[in-house]
Amino acid sequence: MKYMIVAGEASGDLHGSRLIEGIKENDAEAEFRFFGGDRMAVAAGAEPDLHYDKLNVMGFSEVIRSLPRILRNLSKARKLMQQWRPDALVLIDFPGFNLKLSKAARRLGVPVHYYISPKIWAWKEYRIRAIKRYVSHLYCILPFEKDYYSKRHGYEVEYVGNPSVGEIDEALRKVPAEQYFRERYDIADPRPIIALLPGSRRGELRNNLPLMIEAAKRFPEYQYIVAAAPAQPERLYREIAQDPGLKVVFGATQSLLRHSRAALVTSGTATLETALTATPQVVCYRANGSRLSYAIMARLLKVKYVSLPNLIADREVVPELLLHRCTADTIAENLAPLLAGSPERDRMLGGYREVRRRLGEHASGQRAGYLIVQHTLKERDNENTVKGKE
Repeated sequence: MKYMIVAGEASGDLHGSRLIEGIKENDAEAEFRFFGGDRMAVAAGAEPDLHYDKLNVMGFSEVIRSLPRILRNLSKARKLMQQWRPDALVLIDFPGFNLKLSKAARRLGVPVHYYISPKIWAWKEYRIRAIKRYVSHLYCILPFEKDYYSKRHGYEVEYVGNPSVGEIDEALRKVPAEQYFRERYDIADPRPIIALLPGSRRGELRNNLPLMIEAAKRFPEYQYIVAAAPAQPERLYREIAQDPGLKVVFGATQSLLRHSRAALVTSGTATLETALTATPQVVCYRANGSRLSYAIMARLLKVKYVSLPNLIADREVVPELLLHRCTADTIAENLAPLLAGSPERDRMLGGYREVRRRLGEHASGQRAGYLIVQHTLKERDNENTVKGKE
């Protein structure tokens, strides 16, 4: 069968690659067309029709400036779907783009599978109308989402486990000893490390990396190293930091986190991955038009927290510094106790263990892939039965 998959950022590319593997395990003749990245390309054995780096934007003001590009990309996706006629459209997170595409899919009669539910429990709850209308099957990766959709909206979804659990466990098994890690990435500086995870989008990097560096420099007994997103060139990090000697590592995020004393992390999936790696963190998120963005967010946000560790534990496990409240001063203030052997550090590590327990143990991509194939087979059989009666 034919599967069209759309992932709009680095984390979606990783989850999409595991999902493709899960689909292939259950459909030996699976064909793929996709918007995604390098990991999905390896799993599918084909190049993306559009790389996710051309898809994503961040912040309210940047969405407005990028509207013509967004509309062009939507048009390209619709045309691909219309010409190729997949048996299933599989959407991965990225709701601003993907829910618009789901409407086009329904008009074409293409069943829509949504892996990694839009976070409507946090904000933009009105999106439930589009989900109910256009999405045939929704697969959740956070344990509280199943009850949320069922009890609040009367919409049944399937919890398939969280993909980060298996991905991080696998990555950590491959982490080399610190000595070999430092040798492999030419880290001659013997000082302990503060890891910087400034995000995968260009806008995130420009808004967050300079602040992270400024805060990290206040602890001269530590060095700071950037975990790079695979889609961004090394020169971009040095250009933004205005530091030609900036230390950047690619493809070694878990190794860097495991061998770091603490981390500064842009809000998103990386906050959960850092928690599962058991590295203390400060969540930092800055965007263009931060005060306006914060005012809008404060009115729309429906939950107390934005970072995944806090949402899953239903309490503050990690500090969240958002938008105009994210400054070098506030970052450094929250980072200091995590670098020391402090009660704050111990409490955070205990919170991480609670998060892990709540997530459970699941092979999320494999489970979702199995369900997508089974549902698609059933829907195709039903369609053939109806055609046979006509």
